[in-house]
Amino acid sequence: MARTLEQWIDDLQARGRYTFLRQEAIAGSGLSAEAVKKGLQRLAARRRVVKVKNYFYAIVPLEYRAAAAPPPAWFIGDLMVAMKLPYYVGLLSAAAMHGASHQQPQEFQVMTNRSVRRITVGRAKIRFFASKYMAGAATVAMKTPAGVVAAATPETTAVDLARFSRSAGNLDNVATVISGLLPSLNASWLLAAVRNVDDVPNAQRLGYVLDRLQKRDLSGPIHEWVSRHHPRPQKLRSALGAGDATKDCRWHLLVNGPIEFDA
Repeated sequence: MARTLEQWIDDLQARGRYTFLRQEAIAGSGLSAEAVKKGLQRLAARRRVVKVKNYFYAIVPLEYRAAAAPPPAWFIGDLMVAMKLPYYVGLLSAAAMHGASHQQPQEFQVMTNRSVRRITVGRAKIRFFASKYMAGAATVAMKTPAGVVAAATPETTAVDLARFSRSAGNLDNVATVISGLLPSLNASWLLAAVRNVDDVPNAQRLGYVLDRLQKRDLSGPIHEWVSRHHPRPQKLRSALGAGDATKDCRWHLLVNGPIEFDA
């Protein structure tokens, strides 16, 4: 007996799969391309599936029908494989996975190696950040109900937060999030993450934040590395002027606004 497209999708979910390619649906269901196209449109209207890309769909479990999509962590790994791009969950989204976010991030943040447009999937927004340091970034496999995803380690997360502080709320929010990461940070691995991106100005800012958090055991190796590069004075907050700034001689920073954070 011929199966319907929905039966084929039900079978996928029963096996623990929550994503599929359009071509898989055609081959697996035995239906024509046109029948699959119309069937997917009907199922999307019922919020049984959601189209992420023209060629890539996610299955929506009953508990996520109101959101019109499962959480991005459930399908981001399969999506990036389909897009043939390296990735890791980063910034505030990685921090949340490590239990260091004080609030749920408003967007799901993903690092990859080139520019990719934002994607809206149901109520979720996925934002991509391009980094040329992907190959050397330390990641960890994190479990989700749909499998595992690659996420930045706490150390990679801290370094990326300093580099992309504007996209992480601001430097105050970065300090708050890093304070939540402190129990997970290893000084040697943190230094390795700093050296991987070779970004002296943001290493200066990260070191300053760690000092403010009273974690000289973590900032000390970074300070030695920064000092060997003979750093130039940098503004702590790069987007603000430095008219009334005070100088921090340890980190060669013009402190143009205090760091305020929630411990």
